[in-house]
Amino acid sequence: MQSRTLPREHAGPPRAVLDGDMALALPRPHRDDVRIAVGGLLGGVLLWTLGLHPRVPTDPLVLWAAPWAPLVPLAATAACEPLRRTRPRIGLLVGTLALTLDTVTLGSIATVVLYTDLVYAAVLYGTPAAARRIPWITGMLTVLGGVVPAALWRDPQALLIGVGIGVVALAPAATGSLVRDHRDAAEAARLRAEQTALLAEMDRTQAVTAERARMARELHDMVANHLSAIAIHSTAALSLDEPRTSRDALAVIRENSVAGLAEMRRLIGILRDSGGDLEPAATPTLDGLAALVGGARANGLDVRLDAGHGRVPAPVELAAYRIVQESLTNALKHAAPGPVGVTVRQADGTLHVEVTSPYRPGDTPRAPGSGSGLTGMRERAGLLGGGFLAGPENGVWAVRARLPLTKGTADETTEGEPS
Repeated sequence: MQSRTLPREHAGPPRAVLDGDMALALPRPHRDDVRIAVGGLLGGVLLWTLGLHPRVPTDPLVLWAAPWAPLVPLAATAACEPLRRTRPRIGLLVGTLALTLDTVTLGSIATVVLYTDLVYAAVLYGTPAAARRIPWITGMLTVLGGVVPAALWRDPQALLIGVGIGVVALAPAATGSLVRDHRDAAEAARLRAEQTALLAEMDRTQAVTAERARMARELHDMVANHLSAIAIHSTAALSLDEPRTSRDALAVIRENSVAGLAEMRRLIGILRDSGGDLEPAATPTLDGLAALVGGARANGLDVRLDAGHGRVPAPVELAAYRIVQESLTNALKHAAPGPVGVTVRQADGTLHVEVTSPYRPGDTPRAPGSGSGLTGMRERAGLLGGGFLAGPENGVWAVRARLPLTKGTADETTEGEPS
C-alpha cells in the first residue's frame, strides 16, 4: 500500500535541531492564512483611517477612548490568523483576548470578522475534543449573554447581546463543525474505497493462486501417469537385450505418449476455455475407471477394480477419478510386486475411494517422484469438504478418500510418506 502524506494543516509541528538538542520550530503558516491576515489588517486600517467604528467615545463600554486604541486588538487578531491551521487553539485564545480588549475601545469591524474566522478554524482544524467543545461553549455563552443581561436590566433589548455573541461565536463554530463533519465523511469514504480496492486486489490474487493450483493439479494428474509408465518401460527396454521385450515396451511407451498428448490437449482446452471454471466436455468421469485400470494393467500392474456407485456430481467424479489415477501412478512407481486393489463405493451420501498396493519399506522407486501427488489428492478432497488418509497399513500402502456428495464440513486429513 502506498504511503500517504498528511495535509499541512493536519501534520504535526516540524522539529529542528539546535545545538544538538531537539527543539520545537515555529510552524510554517499556510500562504492563504497569511493573505487573510494581511487583508484583514489592511481592511481594518482603512476603516480606522475613515473613522468608521461600531462605538462612539460617549458609549459607556468604551474605557479606552484613544483614537489609535482599536489598532492594538486589530493587530493582535491579524497576527493570530497565520496560526489558524497550525496552532488553532493558541490563535483562538489570543484572538479572544484581543476581542475582549476591542470591546472597551471604539472597536473595529475587521477585528470582529477576523475573530469569527479564528473560531471557525479552531473547530475545523483543531483536535476532535476542541471541535466538540467549542460549539457547546459558544452556544452556552449565547444563551447566557442574552438571558442574564435581560434578567438583570429588565430590558428585552438586552437579548440583542446574546444575538451578537451568537453571530460572532456560535455561527462560525457551527459552520466549522458542519464543514468538519463533511470533510471527515469524505475521508472515511475515501478510506473505505481504498479498503475495497485492496480487498478486491486480494480476492483477485487469491483467485489467481487458486486457479494456478488447480492447473498444477490437473497437469500433474494427467501427465504423471503416462510419463511414469514411459520412464519405467524405457528403462526396461534399455536394460534387457530382448527384441520381443523391447517391442512390448515400445508399444506401451507409444500408447502412453499418445494418451499423454491427448491429456495435454485437454489441459490446453481448459486453459483456453472462456467459460471460467466450467470444465470442457472431455472431463474424465467414473465411467472411465475401467479404461484407467486397463491402462494400469498394460503398464504391468495387477489391478483389481471394485466399483459401485450411483449418480455423482461432476466435481466429485473428477476428484475421485484423479485420486485413483494418482494412486495407480504411485503404485506403478513405488509398489512391491502383488495385487493392487481399487474400490469406489457410495454410502450415506459419501463417495468412498480406496486404493491399496503392496508396500515394502526401503524399496527403491522405479521412477522418481516429486512428492506433490499426495498434496494434490489432499487438496482435491479438502476442496469438496471431504477427508483424505494415506500411509502404510499392515504391509500395504493405503489411500482412502471420503468425498461428500454435498458440500459439508472437512474431515481431518492425514498424510503419510510423500510419493
